[in-house]
Amino acid sequence: MSAGSDDKTLFSPRNLGAFLLVSVIWGGTWLVIKDQLGTVPAQWSITYRFVVASLGMFALAKLRGESLALAKGGQRWAMLLGITQFTLNFTFVYNAEHFITSGLVAVMFALLVVPNALLGRFFLGQRITPAFVLGSSIAAVGVALLFAQEYRASPATLGEVLLGAGLAVGGILSASAANIAQAMEGAKRQPLLTLLAWSMLWGVAINAALALVTVGPPSFDARPSYVLGIVYLGLLGSVVTFPLYYGLVRKVGAGQAAYTSVIVPVVAMVLSTLFEGYRWGLLPAAGALLVLGGMVVALKGRSAVPPRRATPEP
Repeated sequence: MSAGSDDKTLFSPRNLGAFLLVSVIWGGTWLVIKDQLGTVPAQWSITYRFVVASLGMFALAKLRGESLALAKGGQRWAMLLGITQFTLNFTFVYNAEHFITSGLVAVMFALLVVPNALLGRFFLGQRITPAFVLGSSIAAVGVALLFAQEYRASPATLGEVLLGAGLAVGGILSASAANIAQAMEGAKRQPLLTLLAWSMLWGVAINAALALVTVGPPSFDARPSYVLGIVYLGLLGSVVTFPLYYGLVRKVGAGQAAYTSVIVPVVAMVLSTLFEGYRWGLLPAAGALLVLGGMVVALKGRSAVPPRRATPEP
């Protein structure tokens, strides 16, 4: 096998290394978000995160030789992504983690491929296969088992657990809307890194305005873990991982790259076990296996690849 063809497989050393690095970093973001939910209101924490991320993404775009200006109509796409991906999605996610564990939110986000497929069918004409429906149904049963365990083991009331689940679903739907928007022709005509940078900057502006209206003036937490968390989420969780992930998409295809959505929840659940005291048993173990197995079946059953510029994880 030639070096060129080997580089097109997920299991070549370079591609596998990038795949694992993206999965580990994104798996860790969920636990870091949990630590952000302290004295600083979630909306301000989100704002700080994307101040760091937008600056880093503009710097990366400049380093890669991309123009920092968007093509005609580009700011409308950047604003749309700023609202759906970098405001609504993260607002839902941060608030969901007030009520349920970070690992469970991450497992739910493995189901992101489901609304992606439904919206992709409606807006992009992508066909949904029976295998995809079967796999998604299996994964949904797994999520139900995990929530049954969450309710049994958590001091939270049923209403609080259901509220956390509802907020997570809101985050999934917002992220899916952003994914589909990024796959449309108007967005695809924009330089990728520059589009992401401007989208994050719009996210900063919208989140800051929302924070001022809902929770008041800015506040900050000087704890080292909070500051390092902002840096981790802004730089490693966004600026480092996006180019690696999209590099995988170009080399091995979006179908194989999308298997990060199976690995990320595993990492998140392990970290939740170590740092949040998540307790395993027969019910949650069966639920996690059903979610991950269902996602493997669903991803194998997709006849159309996920949107090339989808944003798979927070």
